[in-house]
Amino acid sequence: MFKNGLSYRGIMMLVLLSHISLLGIVYFHTTAGEYERVWGVVQLALFILGSDLLYFLTLRLMRQATYTIDFVLITILNMSTIFQSCFGGIGFAAKHFVMSVGCFICCQLSYLFTRNAEKTELRKPWFYGAFGLLVLLILFCTGSRSMWIDFGFITVQPSEFLKPVFVLICATSIAAQQNKQKTLGLMLVRDNFCVYGCAVLIFALQWWCRDLGSLPTFMAVAVCGLIARLSYPRAKLSKRLVLSLVAGGLLVCALAVRFAPAYVIERLYPDIWADPSGSGYQQCKALIAIAEGGWFGKGPGRGSLYRVAASNTDIVFSTICEEWGLIMALLAVGLILLLLATTLMNPPRSYFHSTVATGVCAVFIVQMALNIFGSCNLIPFTGVTIPFISQGGSSMLATGILVGFLKATQSPLFHHEAPAVSGVKQTKKKKVKRKGAVAK
Repeated sequence: MFKNGLSYRGIMMLVLLSHISLLGIVYFHTTAGEYERVWGVVQLALFILGSDLLYFLTLRLMRQATYTIDFVLITILNMSTIFQSCFGGIGFAAKHFVMSVGCFICCQLSYLFTRNAEKTELRKPWFYGAFGLLVLLILFCTGSRSMWIDFGFITVQPSEFLKPVFVLICATSIAAQQNKQKTLGLMLVRDNFCVYGCAVLIFALQWWCRDLGSLPTFMAVAVCGLIARLSYPRAKLSKRLVLSLVAGGLLVCALAVRFAPAYVIERLYPDIWADPSGSGYQQCKALIAIAEGGWFGKGPGRGSLYRVAASNTDIVFSTICEEWGLIMALLAVGLILLLLATTLMNPPRSYFHSTVATGVCAVFIVQMALNIFGSCNLIPFTGVTIPFISQGGSSMLATGILVGFLKATQSPLFHHEAPAVSGVKQTKKKKVKRKGAVAK
């Protein structure tokens, strides 16, 4: 039983009920007497409810402290599959469903990989190696200044996997704040130079590939990592150094805006209504779709925004608003925020997991803000996806890895072998709770 009195089966029934309700809305919006559309709803229901049961069975085989994140994740994944299956007509979105299953699997694997803070910190060289490998793939395997690797039958975006790797790099060097070394006459933490060297490399890579849409996400992770370092008990950074870092960051931003290419300047100061059939086409259509959808939408499959490019990725918030209404779109966003808020229920018990949690939250919140506010023309349109909701391959898998990190903060492990006691023969290897630098 859960502390709130709801059993595992009770929570499972709530998730099933939420998906059945959405499927019921889809069914009642289909045209009566059209067998093909009704069969499309039946097919969609079989996949959604069947995968729900399979997810629940998988979770029962895993021992962990809480299942809150898993239940919210399952709710969001199959909700997004229902959304994607209704854009412009009722049909099963097979690709999005497969990627959702991959997202769930990546979540469970990354959870098992990072739940032990001590072991994960020892793998720090692996993360730098993975970072370097991904950078090389982007430089030499994506073609002419691109972010995509095209295999013909599938395309992969290595930069999406840089996000979880960068989060781990920021988190695994937190404990190093107590290992200051004398460098150029100053007592500094050398790991910090490596972390922010990676941040500078990401900035240069995004600039070189002419894809600055994801840059705010990486910079948000870097800022959260800096705040975690400033908050570390033994960091003891001087006010002068902190002010210098802030001034340097502002200077870099000012120089970036000053010497930005013409296409970047055009996006920073858009006037979409001046050219509604050209550069402002997507945003104009997105705003019109939100207005036409109103609070409750036109109905699943009855929208027209699906004809616009990137309707199921970059402007997916507007597409949901048109067909399902603003209330349902905000509900989907609220579920993602609930997923992030689970870290407040059981606060992370180590500085490593705390930094991981802040990094994951930074990625999700910034991406959602860029997508939603960009679609509504409140900020420049960047073309990033909403986690879980937008259709994607690499982005869905990377998002699953990030959620696994978040799940690890809720069911952490802090164990190591106890030292042998002098004069006493140790017959068993006892496991004791770690009380070193990692655990709070």
